[in-house]
Amino acid sequence: MAMTRSVRRLCDVATGRRAKGRKGERVRESAAQPVPALPTRVSAYLAPENLEDEVAFELGEVLHRHGRLLLAEGAPRATRWAQDVWLDARVASIESIGDAARTLKEIQRNWVGYVHGHHRRSALLADKLPPVRIREHAFPVEVPQSPLGAYTLLDRDTLLYSPTRASPFPHGELRFVETREPPSRAYLKLWELFTRIGVQPAAGERCIDMGASPGGWTWVLAQLGANVYAVDKAPIASELAEHPNVKVAQQSAFAVDPRSVEPYDWFFSDVICEPARLLSMIQRWLEADAAKRFVCSVKFRGATDHASVAELAAIEGAQLMHLWHNRHELTWVRL
Repeated sequence: MAMTRSVRRLCDVATGRRAKGRKGERVRESAAQPVPALPTRVSAYLAPENLEDEVAFELGEVLHRHGRLLLAEGAPRATRWAQDVWLDARVASIESIGDAARTLKEIQRNWVGYVHGHHRRSALLADKLPPVRIREHAFPVEVPQSPLGAYTLLDRDTLLYSPTRASPFPHGELRFVETREPPSRAYLKLWELFTRIGVQPAAGERCIDMGASPGGWTWVLAQLGANVYAVDKAPIASELAEHPNVKVAQQSAFAVDPRSVEPYDWFFSDVICEPARLLSMIQRWLEADAAKRFVCSVKFRGATDHASVAELAAIEGAQLMHLWHNRHELTWVRL
């Protein structure tokens, strides 16, 4: 059976590979690692592309790496870096692709496949299952409620699958219908975050946006009807600077004294700085009780600063997560 264009695209989306390399050369499929004997209880974690080592660091001991899918022994663990977690991972020996499809369809209807190696067999299996459309969502997003399981072929005769997952979106990828209105694509991070936590600034609430330039986050907040104090040494987009809900301070975010302000409803920071310096700024604002809720990007240049991540995570009420729209960064939230 020939691989259909839609299935080939699904495989490419799942693996992050392209159909052709430079100068039209075909990209060779990477050989999957041999699968070791697995314990009765395993958990599976889908890492963001190029951040597999961060997930492995959190897990401590990894039984097997299947591309970006990392397997560990025991029940699922809390993780900051994983893009998705397979909450009920099971391993099954299969006699055929038809056998694999029956195994999945006897549990539920909808499944999304993660492909690493065994591309043709994965495509044949996908053809035997109801299609899952990876679509773009308009913000605000109505979060899908229908069960969506995940599966992969560890080797040609071994199926790993989970009827339940941490994310309601395929592979943990929250794709949006994008707009050209904001001055940068950073707005997508806030859209994703607000969708994930189910909370966002209300109209009339006071927000401070640190490191605002060129204004992607300020644009989101103003669109929600919040009043925004945008702080950055660099200017923000002129149309935002003139917005009736926006006031601008062209100065360093670190120069703002939290003891001198009326407390804000929300503190936002997308400042480019070392995590330790961000931690220091957050601590000053917490000590001054100058904001009720916090949303901050924790950015890394080079190696991940795991020590600062641990300190940020230890702050009472804090959450740390990797958004699909993040790069080598985490989002720190305290609600």
